[in-house]
Amino acid sequence: MGSRRRVVSADDGRPKFETPQADAAAQLRPAKFSTILIFFALFSIPYFYLIFSTYNIEYQLKKSILINAFVSFLGFCITTFMIPVASKYVLRRNLFGYDINKKGTPDGSIKVPESLGIVVGIVFLVVAILFQYFNFTADSNWLVEYNAALASICFMILLGFVDDVLDVPWRVKLVLPSIAALPLLMAYAGHTTIVIPKPLVPYIGLEILDLGWIYKLYMGLLAVFCTNSINIHAGINGLEVGQTVVIACAILIHNVMQIGTANDPEYKQAHAFSIYLGQPLLATSLALLSYNWYPSSVFVGDTYTYFAGMTMAVIGILGHFSETLLIFFTPQVLNFLLSLPQLAGIIPCPRHRLPRFDPETGLLTGTSDGTLVNVFLRQFGRKSEKSLCLLLLVFQVHSNQVPCIKSINTGSLFY
Repeated sequence: MGSRRRVVSADDGRPKFETPQADAAAQLRPAKFSTILIFFALFSIPYFYLIFSTYNIEYQLKKSILINAFVSFLGFCITTFMIPVASKYVLRRNLFGYDINKKGTPDGSIKVPESLGIVVGIVFLVVAILFQYFNFTADSNWLVEYNAALASICFMILLGFVDDVLDVPWRVKLVLPSIAALPLLMAYAGHTTIVIPKPLVPYIGLEILDLGWIYKLYMGLLAVFCTNSINIHAGINGLEVGQTVVIACAILIHNVMQIGTANDPEYKQAHAFSIYLGQPLLATSLALLSYNWYPSSVFVGDTYTYFAGMTMAVIGILGHFSETLLIFFTPQVLNFLLSLPQLAGIIPCPRHRLPRFDPETGLLTGTSDGTLVNVFLRQFGRKSEKSLCLLLLVFQVHSNQVPCIKSINTGSLFY
């Protein structure tokens, strides 16, 4: 997170952009591909082992997943190339920030390009649209929902970039995802039922409950929560993108398990649908993480957090596992509950609810603000920014293991 400064006033009263440094692209630190390779290896080994060895997945379905993976890899390469190029242009327009968690050190005075999530969002859309050529026919039943999903994601990217430029207040931020989710809600033709967890069946008397229009309301609220929860669980280098990468990995593994244990072709296609959107999200996010990992060369902006949250909400809704999705978001739910008193105005809420940084030691100290970042610092003591991010991501991984392990043991989270 960083405070942004875009324009300064000229003597004639007209806005005048500050002159950026000579070569913006040269200012970026090299992409941290070694870190990304570790992230990818930890995910890809179990993921592809499940696809090729553990489960007997139909040839055509496996083929479409691999084609999507290849196209996603191309998206990773394009994103990696485009981020330095885009950084030069956003700096020209004074879309930059200073890293508050490095204030008082040389790194704290460097202009860091802001809103680079726009690159990830655009490449994701291009990859997802091109994939239609390989997998969907003109009369496909899934094509309408697929395009509606892309429309909602595109809408959210636009609104997120508007937020980065105009810096809209919180009450408006809560409304934006509701607007962006409209194409998805209008095109949704799936079930409106939920599976009751088995321990609760004797008390409720039903195994499946039809919620009707309430389910669509729930989907709209889920989109609002996912987009904003990624946005407020932030503040240190790599956390926004890192948590998205971890959740995306868990979602993909969960979908493969469901495909491998299911017999219903429609059910399998719903989870394959989630994979078609999840793999491009993971690939483009890994490219961004290579520049956003500590020490960050770029800031992702609200453009990325809104895009990532909406994409994962769409994946959960159209993959018919929106209830399970909330379990993947356990740390974000906890962070939201901790933040609620400040977000509601019950307790004073500063603009940046960040830890205190000591430039002499390079360590962060937790404040009294209600965020998971500060709670971890108060609980585990002072830490460096990189160590704190790794600790939070380990907690994210541990939280995401629960539904995946349950799926392995029973084939479903609820049965």
